[in-house]
Amino acid sequence: MSSPAERYAAARRRAAQASAFPALDEFARDLGFDLDDFQREACEALERGSGVLVCAPTGAGKTVVGEFAVHLALRGRPGKPEAAGGGEGPDIRRKCFYTTPIKALSNQKYHDLVDRYGAEQVGLLTGDNAINGDAPVVVMTTEVLRNMLYAGSATLEGLAYVVMDEVHYLADRFRGGVWEEVIIHLPASVTLVSLSATVSNAEEFADWLVTVRGETAVVVSEHRPVPLWQHMLVGRRMFDLFHDADAARKHDVHPELLRYTRDTMRRLELGEGRSAGPGFGRRGPRWRGPMRPDIVDRLDREGLLPAILFIFSRAGCDAAVQQCLAAGLRLTSPEERAEIRRVVESRITAIPGEDLSVLGYWEWLDGLERGLAAHHAGMLPAFKEVVEELFVRGLVRAVFATETLALGINMPARCVVLERLVKFNGEAHVDLTPGEYTQLTGRAGRRGIDVEGHAVVVWSPETDPRHVAGLASTRTYPLRSSFRPSYNMAVNLVGTVGAEPARALLESSFAQFQADRSVVGLARQVQRNTETVEAYGAEAACHHGDFDEYFALRVAIADRERAIARQGQTQRKAAAVASLERLRVGDVIRVPAGRRAGLAVVLDPAAGGFGEPRPLVLTQDRWAGRVSPGDFTTPAEVLARIRVPKHFNHRSPAARRDLAAAVSGTGLDRHGGRRGGRSRQATGEDHRLSQLRTELRRHPCHACPEREEHARWAERRRRLERDTEELRQRVAGRTGSLARTFDRIVALLTARGYLSPEGEVTDAGRMLGRIWTEADLLVAECLRRKVWDGLSPAELAAAVSVVVFEARRDVDERASLPRGPIADAVDETLKLWTDIETDEANRGLAVTREPDLGFAWPIYRWARGEALAKVLASGHQIDGEMPAGDFVRWARQVVDLLGQLADSGGASTELRATARQAIAAVNRGVLAYHGTA
Repeated sequence: MSSPAERYAAARRRAAQASAFPALDEFARDLGFDLDDFQREACEALERGSGVLVCAPTGAGKTVVGEFAVHLALRGRPGKPEAAGGGEGPDIRRKCFYTTPIKALSNQKYHDLVDRYGAEQVGLLTGDNAINGDAPVVVMTTEVLRNMLYAGSATLEGLAYVVMDEVHYLADRFRGGVWEEVIIHLPASVTLVSLSATVSNAEEFADWLVTVRGETAVVVSEHRPVPLWQHMLVGRRMFDLFHDADAARKHDVHPELLRYTRDTMRRLELGEGRSAGPGFGRRGPRWRGPMRPDIVDRLDREGLLPAILFIFSRAGCDAAVQQCLAAGLRLTSPEERAEIRRVVESRITAIPGEDLSVLGYWEWLDGLERGLAAHHAGMLPAFKEVVEELFVRGLVRAVFATETLALGINMPARCVVLERLVKFNGEAHVDLTPGEYTQLTGRAGRRGIDVEGHAVVVWSPETDPRHVAGLASTRTYPLRSSFRPSYNMAVNLVGTVGAEPARALLESSFAQFQADRSVVGLARQVQRNTETVEAYGAEAACHHGDFDEYFALRVAIADRERAIARQGQTQRKAAAVASLERLRVGDVIRVPAGRRAGLAVVLDPAAGGFGEPRPLVLTQDRWAGRVSPGDFTTPAEVLARIRVPKHFNHRSPAARRDLAAAVSGTGLDRHGGRRGGRSRQATGEDHRLSQLRTELRRHPCHACPEREEHARWAERRRRLERDTEELRQRVAGRTGSLARTFDRIVALLTARGYLSPEGEVTDAGRMLGRIWTEADLLVAECLRRKVWDGLSPAELAAAVSVVVFEARRDVDERASLPRGPIADAVDETLKLWTDIETDEANRGLAVTREPDLGFAWPIYRWARGEALAKVLASGHQIDGEMPAGDFVRWARQVVDLLGQLADSGGASTELRATARQAIAAVNRGVLAYHGTA
């Protein structure tokens, strides 16, 4: 117990703090808990009038600092005299904007602030909702604030504070640039509060913030308020990953865990146990980890629920719930089941009854009533929000989720389970990074509820405990800028500040800041390489003669041989392309190589159009799909002709079987007499090559007994010289790289009439400046060429979907389109895209993504009022129906673009009216639900 003197000293300290930071004292009194040191440090900096960057782990309480900025704005006294944005005195109302990366977070934060300050003081602006937008405190997505800044919105008047929650999103390759745009363009009078997950280069990010925003305090906390314990589940046994905190700091894996996993691996390799049967391969038993229901049951018995079990597959999440239901798991009481049903029924009233069975409503409800649910982007947003609410209330105990749940949504759990440490990133299966691992496991441990959190990794033979220890202990995940200029950004910048000042603004981005810093290290490497090249040159010297000259002959011979081989490949490919272009329906050909090798009949020649010919064929193995010139090492030869039924449906198994039998019935040999023997060109017949070889043999160094040793040193020197030249080019490329890209964009926009030769924004440019989509220039070109005029509302929705939609997986076949005006409009759009792509490639710019036709049928049918079941079945998916969550997400993006067309000054009156009708047609049923706001 403290002495009276100590209590008196503490009281004096508190009184001094209260007098130095009265606003913070007032704010802290209403919190109901004591501020942590990092929270107090950040809030004090804010009250002194400084901007602040706060980096702390998930769940540490960073948002308290953002809420203090809200408190300062509502308190009415400026933290610094100019904070009110040039107001006329202390009576001007001051504002705080609270920005988040996703709408769900905005909705959540809006409700938190309404509960504290009242609905009249707080507004919400997202793509879906606009509530009380003139309030002194407005929660919004970052894109909304960016658009306000470019439009010079009157709502910005009196803005004193901007809170950027989850500011580490600026590393996101698709949307990250928006954060930098906002940070750069905010008026100097605005105080910026940046809240970030823990990153290893916080100081670098803060240095940049100081250069663009002025004084910025950096507050970094690595401390988790709820300790996190790491475990591994090996079969049915749970092990601690580390023996104690000291071992965790040293990355020392628990010896018992290492011993047990080694023994398990040895048993697997030796094939101990039963003879080969189900689950056993030729090399012994195949490992079967614990079943998902067993894991949940184990967590329940050990008091580790509620838990989030991360499975990096949507289908895997749904399957996990079904497996738990089939196993008879039940985690709820009768009273909880009744409350769950009441919540669910109150939330889904807007969804038509006939759509519920299509959405799997009854199976979903069965899982919820047992305390089990999935959570992923393929789910209907209304369903996801119900899962989130029930989980936070403790009614749902186990959620199987993809990694999207870790991005900001406030769903803390007592335990987090990682089924695998590999995920699909849209292009390939990749290992989790330390940053991703920390983000996922950071959900474990609820502040004020749990004494400790638990993270469990499920072991498999591919999972090394030492690798897991490295992930759990590593703190080296730097923030990397993903900023790059876009067409929309260019016209807005030029229109706002002029071309030259716009260049200077881009040079002040975090991307350029990082590029300039990296140049120093690259320049040092160039210097070191240059010294090494000289040393290699000395080793390659030959007393017989000039070895550089001799080595140049060897290089020239190798280059010439490669050129001749390439020439042969080019000729072969050209012959294959020409032969495919000549094919007709019913031609029987032989595919010489690859997985589809054998006889095939042509169903659709696909001659003409864009790119190389890719005829649709049916092989005698009943596979139907498109082949490309790459499948043909020799020209396609027509071996026979058979009749293909007029309305042949290659998706019908029976039709494929009958036609494949007709192909086999031709009696032709499946592989022919040849085995892909490539035509050899006698390289010795090339005159230049013969000449070089003669010169090589006559060179004095050719007789040197150490010739090959000298050649090895010369080859090392050549490679290092090539690498050094690449480094020099990178140095040159990074210095002022964004400004050069901006100059190319400006030149392209000037050539196309969006900017005048004098650098003024034209009417077309002003239209482009109000188009907010990845394919902004393509949309503007479609408007200028009136590609979408004359379409019906449903046709317009389908036509604009091709510039918005992007399939999750590449599909070999091009999606079909409704015939008539839609197909014509899409063909025109594709022609414009080809023209833009050519222009971009010629100027060295990143090319606009090719339009994707895969969403045209679903949105067309939906806008025509067809049933949800039919709409989802018409999606151009590899694996069956389009998930309802994907449909809703893409449909909302179509609605967003239609809204831009409806407000666009560059669109005709007729098109604007049609866009409004299309929005009304799409916003029905599952699309009429806009979340809890």
